[in-house]
Amino acid sequence: MNFNKIMLLASAIGLFATSCQNGPKYVKQESFKYLADEFADIKVIRYQVPGWDSLTLMQKEYIYHLSEAAKSGRDIFWDQNFRYGLKIRKVLETILDNYRGDKNNEEYANFLVYAKRVFFSNGIHHHYAEDKIIPACSQEFFKNLMINTGQDSLSAEILPILYDPALYPQRKNITEKGDLLLGSAVNFYDGVDKKEAEAFYAKMENPKDTQPISYGLNSKLVKKDGKIYEEVYKAGGLYGPAIEKIIFHLEKAALVAENDIQKYYINLLIQYYKTGDLRTWDEYNIAWVKETGSQVDFINGFIENYNDPMGMKATWESMVNIKDIEASKRTQIISDNAQWFEDNSPVNPEYRKKEVKGVSAKVISAVQLGGDCYPVSPLGINLPNADWIRKEHGSKSVTVANITEAYAKAAEESPKNMTNEFSWDEAEIALIKDYGTLTGNLHTDLHECLGHGSGQLKEGVSSNALKDYSSSLEESRADLFALYYLADPKLIELGIVPNADAFKSEYISYIRNGIFTQFVRIDLGKTVTQAHMQGRKMISEWCYEKGKEENVIEKKVKEGKTYFVINDYQKLRTLFGELLKELQRIKSEGDYASGKNLITTYGVNIDPVLHKELKERYAALNLKPYGGFINPEIIPVEKEGKVIDYKVEYPADFLQQMRDYGKKYNFLPVK
Repeated sequence: MNFNKIMLLASAIGLFATSCQNGPKYVKQESFKYLADEFADIKVIRYQVPGWDSLTLMQKEYIYHLSEAAKSGRDIFWDQNFRYGLKIRKVLETILDNYRGDKNNEEYANFLVYAKRVFFSNGIHHHYAEDKIIPACSQEFFKNLMINTGQDSLSAEILPILYDPALYPQRKNITEKGDLLLGSAVNFYDGVDKKEAEAFYAKMENPKDTQPISYGLNSKLVKKDGKIYEEVYKAGGLYGPAIEKIIFHLEKAALVAENDIQKYYINLLIQYYKTGDLRTWDEYNIAWVKETGSQVDFINGFIENYNDPMGMKATWESMVNIKDIEASKRTQIISDNAQWFEDNSPVNPEYRKKEVKGVSAKVISAVQLGGDCYPVSPLGINLPNADWIRKEHGSKSVTVANITEAYAKAAEESPKNMTNEFSWDEAEIALIKDYGTLTGNLHTDLHECLGHGSGQLKEGVSSNALKDYSSSLEESRADLFALYYLADPKLIELGIVPNADAFKSEYISYIRNGIFTQFVRIDLGKTVTQAHMQGRKMISEWCYEKGKEENVIEKKVKEGKTYFVINDYQKLRTLFGELLKELQRIKSEGDYASGKNLITTYGVNIDPVLHKELKERYAALNLKPYGGFINPEIIPVEKEGKVIDYKVEYPADFLQQMRDYGKKYNFLPVK
């Protein structure tokens, strides 16, 4: 299966280090501070919800219950990330609530940083690099914290998990050493190895089924007494208590939905949560994708497979949002011309869609993030993921404007930025300053609205044929679609870009990031493991290698500093088109070997000398490469026992929100 929601995790890496003159309009709040906290390699940001006061009371009530549902699945994501995740979180929460010892020392300060990092990553493995986070405070100090807070009985079990680097070292084992599943810390499989999992699902799949369900999407595969079976996520099943809370708020939301179609698909979602039936999940997605007229929308469910080494099982997530009507005019133009883009794609005609159906796109403002969308939010979403639903019923694409805006505003609060440090000359800086925000948003629009929905599988090819490389290859394919068309004169004709030079800003940022600057997120000596990073690296390095003869991208050194400079933008666009053609062939034909070869050759290993230089230059800027968010609070306003309004407040304390969530939304038992 291909799961196609992009997770373009914005950071200080030049993506939003420029002004946002093309962004959405906000009510000016001079006192609003976006940057809330910084620790380790992370910055925590606040985001605003524009247009809240213009909503009706019923819309606000609808959003309130959808938001409560979005937070009610938090425990599920923690448990999916790691079997000990909830227990470790409880240990941290107990220390934070009950420790009465000396807190004015370096050891306790290091503990606080560790706690924040674990909360931010929804577990003990880095949210992006996927390596285990080791506490900087000593093991003896951590043990004393546990003793002081009445948790001495747990220390023998918990401390080795936290401190032993050999225990559960990676969320996903992509080292090719040991078994893919048995060597991964994620909690989708219990005692089942890769061959057993493949055989289990191979028996289920029917190659002749033109409307296959997403096998294994909402279950844990367990081996017990020599037998393998699925534990399905549903009410009364695995994660039942949390799912029942989600259902409760979905039922409340359905009563105040904006229209009958929303009520219909919410009830389908409720039915799916009650039964775990993946056919019902497909029915829900078909109904959801067809509803495009509402102002309020949401995602809620087991959706993305990035964390599963097998690329099958989905993490739980949710996002509640409202439509940015003015900004959505741009995405509407793109979706209205979807067939033109498909017909003119550089891929083989046999792998293009003959008829593009149901492509809708809009710009939104996030109101609440949950599960795998919190605290790190996507900048764009394209759903549903099933290829046959996309082909027959279409897809919804969104660009999350207020999250992009918050990243940019937080970057403005920092005195230094990546653009100035890693640009070759003033001409590059000027291009990014003038057009960076516009073309960055357009990349997201094209990636989501058209890229993921483009192309078709060859008859008889399984949507899971690319297996553990499906996510990296799919994100690469959508990126290439966007990059190729950003330089097309059609965008000028449609009035989306102002001139023939604007696209260059995105080409500069993308190549620089993919081939160089994104590696600030990775420790020296490590390889690239995250799907989106692998895709960006593969594209950039493949183009660099293939364009060497004509010097399309040139590696330059000035005053001991390395830069990557594009010398021929049109030839680079041609290379993007060639690679897009090959990736679509790989997907359409299910060519696992070729897909794996591209990623392992160009997308994994980092030049150690270049990496060291990058880390040193970045350290001098004193920036944080990762960003995430504090959710707004939606608070009912009562008068004489009746809710008369819902107000939005913007908390500023990340750790406090995590502690509050731990008390209010802890529905699963700690085993």
